[in-house]
Amino acid sequence: MNRTSSLAKLAAALLAAATPAATALAGELESNRALVERYFEEVWNRGNLDALDEIMDPAYVNHSPGLPNPKPGAEGLKPIVAAMRQGLPDLHYTIEDMVVQPDKVAVHVRFTATHTGDLFGIKPTGKRIEVDQMQFEHIRNGKIVAHWRRTDDLGMLKQLGLMDK
Repeated sequence: MNRTSSLAKLAAALLAAATPAATALAGELESNRALVERYFEEVWNRGNLDALDEIMDPAYVNHSPGLPNPKPGAEGLKPIVAAMRQGLPDLHYTIEDMVVQPDKVAVHVRFTATHTGDLFGIKPTGKRIEVDQMQFEHIRNGKIVAHWRRTDDLGMLKQLGLMDK
């Protein structure tokens, strides 16, 4: 018997023995994981701004550094996504790691892109960049209600050739 089938049998046995509360929690955790994956794939990788209306709570608050208090909800995030995708049209996020809880998801992502357009006033450099981020997405009733992010902005500026190495 290979390891994969052994793990599958163990998972099936654990699910069969799970209490209704444990089953509900597992479903909630899976929903939160899927919500954050959708956020990165549809919104950031594909540029589907309309998906934000389904993903974000109307009272969503963006606590990201370096941004002047954007409007709450999807309307505050749409111009940020649009500006990022204008400056970095081939922007692509990869989820490196994720920790899921009932009310929040901590996620380590890495984005790659080529700076071929205006990026928040920075003229195109043509440089390819790879940047790490750590984020907390707070979730309530299946929607993202708050966002906290830390990005390696210094590393990004160095890769763009805008700061000494």
